[in-house]
Amino acid sequence: MWRAVASNAFTLLIVAAFLLGGVILWGKNEYSSDGPLAQAICLRVPGGSNMARISRDLEESGAISSGPLFRIGADYAGKSDDLKAGSFLIPSGASMEEIVDIVTRGGASTCGIEVVYRIGVTRSVIEVRELDPATNRFVETAEFSPADGEVPEEYSKVRQAADTRYRIALAEGVTSWQVVDALSRFDVLSGEVKEIPAEGMLAPDSYEVRNGAARAALLAQMGEAQAALLAAAWESRAEDLPISTMEEALTLASIIEKETGVAEERGLVASVFVNRLRRGMKLQTDPTVIYGITGGKEVLGRGLRQSELRRETPYNTYVITGLPPTPIANPGRASLEAAVNPPDSDYLFFVADGTGGHAFAATLEEHNRNVANWRKIEAERSKQ
Repeated sequence: MWRAVASNAFTLLIVAAFLLGGVILWGKNEYSSDGPLAQAICLRVPGGSNMARISRDLEESGAISSGPLFRIGADYAGKSDDLKAGSFLIPSGASMEEIVDIVTRGGASTCGIEVVYRIGVTRSVIEVRELDPATNRFVETAEFSPADGEVPEEYSKVRQAADTRYRIALAEGVTSWQVVDALSRFDVLSGEVKEIPAEGMLAPDSYEVRNGAARAALLAQMGEAQAALLAAAWESRAEDLPISTMEEALTLASIIEKETGVAEERGLVASVFVNRLRRGMKLQTDPTVIYGITGGKEVLGRGLRQSELRRETPYNTYVITGLPPTPIANPGRASLEAAVNPPDSDYLFFVADGTGGHAFAATLEEHNRNVANWRKIEAERSKQ
């Protein structure tokens, strides 16, 4: 009898062990297999949250099949206490294992509300936008210029949210004064700027910032980035350039940046100025004259007068020979590279062609024809 009981108990034990092993294998497979989420979602993890709360949110949104299994898997992986606050994009079909990794690995939020401050040459605007998980595209909810003084309610609301992200997008061709003035109007940043950075030494780029970040620290970051770009461009420069220092390369790049907004033209514009410098010709470029008038503190907003073109100033390249004494804006990487590695060309002149680009010429006769064509275009436009 006892033998039978023992035999049956042993059999049950084997069956139980087998079933337990099967459950464990099923759990591991369920934890690492594709999840049920049909469409990407943005998961918000508040500060002070825990895996229990997040698992409930994920269950309610249809992202996971089992909250308890999600928590057990996170605990088994040693990640239960590594939950990070923020807003995270959970892709469709993400496994529980992948979701645990997303919400515990740290770093910047990958979705949710973003405030982008775009500092431009003529205008700076703040955009409030939210990522649509379904399309993985941002949808703008508000836009305004801080210089106008009116702040929309949507901006005030997102400023109070702890997981709002902030980014500053610095356009190519802005002056250092414009950058400092714009940053002074952005209430996300803190601290005063005691000195305007050297012209040309701020890298146009996109910078993610935290609420309360110091303006001076951000400007230092921009300066370090530009110094690195300039050094790299100078290191790979052509051998026969008519410029001898990185400072001259920066100045030339800033002029190229202000002369064309067409990316494909930067090289040809650079070749014109390099050819003129080689021949000892005056650069004759309007943006330098304008900088001499405004000091980079405003947009001129009108055409240059003949008296201004004749007046001798350090920045009037219709009068002086060679480069002006300093850069006239902050050039981007492409203009820096064009300044030190221009393509070979015979071009000495260029003028607007009516398409947003320029017509280039190697001779004065050809240039005069291009100028005449441009004046016809201007005359036609004035009639409209």
